[in-house]
Amino acid sequence: MSLKIKDLPKHLRPREKLINKGAENLSNAELLAILIHTGREGSSAIDVAKDTLRKYPITKLLHITTEELQTIKGIENTKAITIKAALELGQRAVGSYADSLPILDSPKAIVAQLTDLRDKQKEYFIALYLNARNQMVYKETISVGTLTSALVHPREVFEPAIRHFATSVVLAHNHPSNNPEPSQEDIELTENLVRAGKILDIDLLDHIIITNHGYTSFKEKGLI
Repeated sequence: MSLKIKDLPKHLRPREKLINKGAENLSNAELLAILIHTGREGSSAIDVAKDTLRKYPITKLLHITTEELQTIKGIENTKAITIKAALELGQRAVGSYADSLPILDSPKAIVAQLTDLRDKQKEYFIALYLNARNQMVYKETISVGTLTSALVHPREVFEPAIRHFATSVVLAHNHPSNNPEPSQEDIELTENLVRAGKILDIDLLDHIIITNHGYTSFKEKGLI
């Protein structure tokens, strides 16, 4: 017979774990168990959640009906409705978020996200991370100071891309001197990052140099 959730140590109970460690640290079964709330005779809510996920993996669960949910022993009508409502709300939230993301499909669209670089007195090296629809999902400052290969290592650029499931990256940095032309070091650094991206199957789409008077796109100049 499985332990009831209330018999587990407090730090292992899904609700307490969510409060203390955050929802992102719970397994799919633990999150679903919170929605199921109570188990059935001989099985905890976590056991019922695991049974559900065995029959309906997480990708299929999004499209499941309340009737299908009720074929799982331990999930009656009220629990099925609760699960379906939570899944629908999550889908709507994701859809709303995706629709609000900026699309970076041209150098001008990229520059519009980097206007704060124009007045910087130091060189800022920025990476913009895009999904498969060219929407920016994340932006990070990689380094501040003189742009050198020592300060900008491929792992610093591509680690956030992996973490945020980006399919491509756009690089940018400013020239406080207002000289829009890429230096030899800029070119060599970009070539190095292009090679690293190919190994990881993450495209480097462009590298933009920002000045007070405009910008230079490596892609437009044929340097990528």
